[in-house]
Amino acid sequence: MQVAILTIGDELLAGRTTNTNASWLAEKITDRGGAIRRILTIPDDRALIADTVAAWSERFDAVVVTGGLGGTPDDVTLESVAAGLERDLVVVPAVREQILEKGRKLREERPEFFEEYELEFDIDAAASLPEGARPIVTDAGWSPGCVIENVYVFAGIPAEMKAMFETVETEFSGDVVSETVYTPAPEGSLRTVLEGVDEQFDVSVGSYPQSEDRLGRLRVTGNNEETVEAAAAWIRERVETGEPSESN
Repeated sequence: MQVAILTIGDELLAGRTTNTNASWLAEKITDRGGAIRRILTIPDDRALIADTVAAWSERFDAVVVTGGLGGTPDDVTLESVAAGLERDLVVVPAVREQILEKGRKLREERPEFFEEYELEFDIDAAASLPEGARPIVTDAGWSPGCVIENVYVFAGIPAEMKAMFETVETEFSGDVVSETVYTPAPEGSLRTVLEGVDEQFDVSVGSYPQSEDRLGRLRVTGNNEETVEAAAAWIRERVETGEPSESN
C-alpha cells in the first residue's frame, strides 16, 4: 500500500508547532506494512491543498491529510480537500446532531465554561463534509474527520488525529516487512556490506548513524519475510553487532 502524508498549517512551517503528526502516522502505517512514499507540509493555502490532494489521490493508494477542521474561519482543510476532489461541502444531519449533543453534555457538566467565554462556533460549518464522505467522529474532539475515496482527513490536534486514525487503522495494510541490525561499526566502513546485500537479495537497506548508545542501525526492508530475515542474517555474519539499550 503506497501512502502519502500531507500535513497542513502555517504554524508548522513557522516552527511554532512541532510536526509530530507526520512521524506518528508514518510509524503506525509502516508498522502495518504500508509504504510511506511522500511526506509534505504546506500552508493553509486553499488552492495548493486542493491541487496537491487532486494529484496525490490519483498517484497513491491512500492520502492522509491532517489540518484544521471545524467551524472557524481559519479551518480550510475540508473545503480545500472537497475542491480538490470536485465535491461540494454538505451538512451531514447525523454529524450535526452529534456535535449538538456534545455541546449539550458539556453545558451540563461545565456551565461556568459557557458563562465565562462567549463561544463562536458555526455548527453547520463544523458538520459539513465533502459530499459522499464517510464521517469519522470521536470523543476526542468536536469536529469530524472523514474518508473520501482514498483520502483520509484527520484533525491537526495530535490527540484528535490519533483517535481518528485508530478508527480506520485496519484499512492501512501491506506486505512490507522490515528487520533492524544494530552495529557499532562506523557508517563509512559498511559500504562493501551494503553493496553486497543489495546484489544478493531483493531488499532495500537503510543505514542510520549511531545513536546515544553508539550503535548504528541497518534497516532491512522488503516484501517477503523470509528474504528479509535471510538478508539480515547475511549482514550479521559480516559486521560486528550489538544490542540497543532499553531507552533506545
